[in-house]
Amino acid sequence: MTGVKRRTEDWRTLPWSDYQRNVYRLQKRIYQAARRGDWKRVHNLQRLLLRSWSARCLAVRQVTQDSRGKRTPGVDGVASLAPEERLAYAGQLRCLTRWTVDPIRRTYIPKPNNPTEKRGLGIPTLRDRATQALVKLALEPEWEAQFEPNSYGFRPGRSAHDAIEAIPSTSSGQASTTSGSSPSMCWTPTSRNASIASRMTACLPSSMRRSQSCA
Repeated sequence: MTGVKRRTEDWRTLPWSDYQRNVYRLQKRIYQAARRGDWKRVHNLQRLLLRSWSARCLAVRQVTQDSRGKRTPGVDGVASLAPEERLAYAGQLRCLTRWTVDPIRRTYIPKPNNPTEKRGLGIPTLRDRATQALVKLALEPEWEAQFEPNSYGFRPGRSAHDAIEAIPSTSSGQASTTSGSSPSMCWTPTSRNASIASRMTACLPSSMRRSQSCA
């Protein structure tokens, strides 16, 4: 922990832009190696990223400062960290092979569309959330290289709006294979969902819109 103590006073002045560039360069190399199918190099680069001080600091910063749930405690009751504690967490993340996972805190929150019903939610400790964020930095570029180009769910830099905008180009010339489905059948009939369905239908070619209206 000597190296961690030396940095104790510097958390607020750490070169975050440099750290982000360092991590991005490693992620880019992982992505390129995965595209080539060079899995040995992919795994070597992932191990390098997991041990990187830049990646460890960014992972701790994400869960303790940037995340919306940064004030949510796990079973250990820790909801916030002082700067020196964040540096200590980053130092501990180097030894993932000896990492032991803490139990999750189980809580129940109301469902958005039905406040009378509740759904279970498991909340890990801050320490485990930082570990998850670090591992995600290493795994994400590998899988981004393998995903289909027209998949949009839970991917960085993509959203439902991108999927809507991609409908005309991906459905052009394929009316015979897609005309049997209707976007309005994908949701329960609420005003908001109906609005989304109508927007998606409006993006379809005219031949497909006619077939949807006759369905």
